[in-house]
Amino acid sequence: MLTRPRPAHPEKVLVHLRDGRKLIGVLRSYDQYANLVLTQTIERLFHRPSKSYAQTDRGVFLIRGENVVLLGEIDLDAEDAPLEALTQVPWDSIAGLLASEKKDIERRERKKEGVLFKQKGFGEEGGEGDSYKDT
Repeated sequence: MLTRPRPAHPEKVLVHLRDGRKLIGVLRSYDQYANLVLTQTIERLFHRPSKSYAQTDRGVFLIRGENVVLLGEIDLDAEDAPLEALTQVPWDSIAGLLASEKKDIERRERKKEGVLFKQKGFGEEGGEGDSYKDT
């Protein structure tokens, strides 16, 4: 249960989640487990190579503390300065681009794991047989 009172003046925060998502919203409440309640939340995606970003409204967000990697207060006076160097694009275009890049990275990692298994005897990470081959 969220037990902390609301801050005297609501703070706008950036929350980086374990799955890589970046949320920006007004912190309304939190507890000793770092569970957070955000309102007026937006989610932003960034694509560095194309110097672009996309954002979408998410509304009220309840975030379980174990998923929080980073929580930081946003300076309201300088909040939009980093975005001035980027181009805003539609959500679907950047989401599709990031998804295809993620698939390419996963494919390359699987290929590397296969080479390591054949050449050095390493098994898949976290899988059974994660050890050297008996030769």
